[in-house]
Amino acid sequence: MTENDLTDAFAHCGTVEAVSIITDRETGRSKGFGFVTMSVEDADKAITQLNGSQLDGRALTVNEAKPMVKRDFGGGGGGGRRY
Repeated sequence: MTENDLTDAFAHCGTVEAVSIITDRETGRSKGFGFVTMSVEDADKAITQLNGSQLDGRALTVNEAKPMVKRDFGGGGGGGRRY
C-alpha cells in the first residue's frame, strides 16, 4: 500500500491534506499503520465510512489519532555482571 493508495481511498470522504505511512527505521518496511490528515468534518466522515472496511484485502481501523504519550521505562537498566 502506498501513500497514493491511502489518499485515493480517503478522498471519497473529503479533502486529504497529508498522508504518512509509518515505517521501521531499520528495515524501511511499513509498520502497518499511518496517518491521514483531513479537516475535522471530513475526518469524522472517513471514520464513519471507512472504519471496518477492506482496502487491498486488509481490514482498516480508522480513528482519531491521540497525542503520543512519552513512556517512562524506569530505572536505568544496567543488568551486566562485574567480575
